[in-house]
Amino acid sequence: MTYDLLIIGAGPMGIAVGIEARKRNLEILILEQGALVNSLFHFPKNMQFFSTSQKLEIGNVPFISHHEKPLRDEALEYYRRVVQQWDLPIKYYEKVLHVQKNEVYHVQSEKSEYRAKNVVVATGFYSQPNLMNVPGEDLPKVSHYYDEPHPYIQQKVAVIGAANSATQVALELYHKGADVTMIIREERIPDNVKYWIKPNIENRIEEGAIQAYFSSKVVEIKEESIIISQNGQLIELENDFVFAMTGYLPDFDFLRKIGVQCQADEFETPYYDESTHQTNIPGLYVAGVICGGKNTSKYFIENSREHAERILQSIVQTSI
Repeated sequence: MTYDLLIIGAGPMGIAVGIEARKRNLEILILEQGALVNSLFHFPKNMQFFSTSQKLEIGNVPFISHHEKPLRDEALEYYRRVVQQWDLPIKYYEKVLHVQKNEVYHVQSEKSEYRAKNVVVATGFYSQPNLMNVPGEDLPKVSHYYDEPHPYIQQKVAVIGAANSATQVALELYHKGADVTMIIREERIPDNVKYWIKPNIENRIEEGAIQAYFSSKVVEIKEESIIISQNGQLIELENDFVFAMTGYLPDFDFLRKIGVQCQADEFETPYYDESTHQTNIPGLYVAGVICGGKNTSKYFIENSREHAERILQSIVQTSI
């Protein structure tokens, strides 16, 4: 069988593209390397979105939340209902290894090979941590993902970074009884931290409840300590666990492997036509966060939903 469209990634953006294709009665398949909305599933258990539920809606399916800004579990339930309502065909735990075009696209996964006239890459970025590349980063006590605070009660925990995620992690750990230290490159908490988080973390730092080392970076991680550099001075701190909340990156290796060109700028932005989202390869599209390259804060669910409609308009017009 040759599908009209094969979508790589079953996050909110991949689902949105699938819905637009369903509206046009196209034969589609979605391949996902993990669970449904895999990135959201791996968010902290108690995480609350920065956006309102209305801004997270796709496919004209209402998102009813008990809070102004929904919780992770509410989002998981919502996207399950969206997939069920639109009857989207998704194969889970099937990572795509390669995409190659002959007369049609041949998509090779870990389990099978598929044929499609068009392919959309909507793989997001959450599965690729932005590594610090320091000795000891591969120790078991180091994680780039945060789940819940309970295991870290009365432990010395270093949080690397000061963006929204890092500040939230630091605050939750502190409130649950961890001894929290923040290692921050900037001279202060950045202005783009959400307005309801910024004064909270600044007050905890000012009163000494959370120790913060500004203008600093991690040099080495050891079994029972970390070494940081602050203004050229090396400081060794006792440490039990490290949360390196240094951000995440799209899978550039996969993009290059399948032939998508990236710009030689600081963000390595993929080449694509903003009106259609078609890359340098005809019939191969990108959607969602991946369109921003390393600038992963450029696109969110609420400002990338229109990507799906642009892509499907291009596919339909090209096939006429």
